[in-house]
Amino acid sequence: MRLLKITAVLGFGLALTACGDTALEQGLLGAGAGAAGAIITGGDAATGAVIGGAGNLAYCQTYPDRCR
Repeated sequence: MRLLKITAVLGFGLALTACGDTALEQGLLGAGAGAAGAIITGGDAATGAVIGGAGNLAYCQTYPDRCR
């Protein structure tokens, strides 16, 4: 079970680097990946969505060449 959680977290971490074209899309993609990752690992979906959305938006704005 622990390996499944680690794999899920890593998989959704990679999904966060899938940026959209606008800041709204970047936030929504990150929020979706964060919420899904939290649900799979038994965490709070709302917290995962907030962290995922903010993290993806920050990453994509900081490194736009890595997101396209």
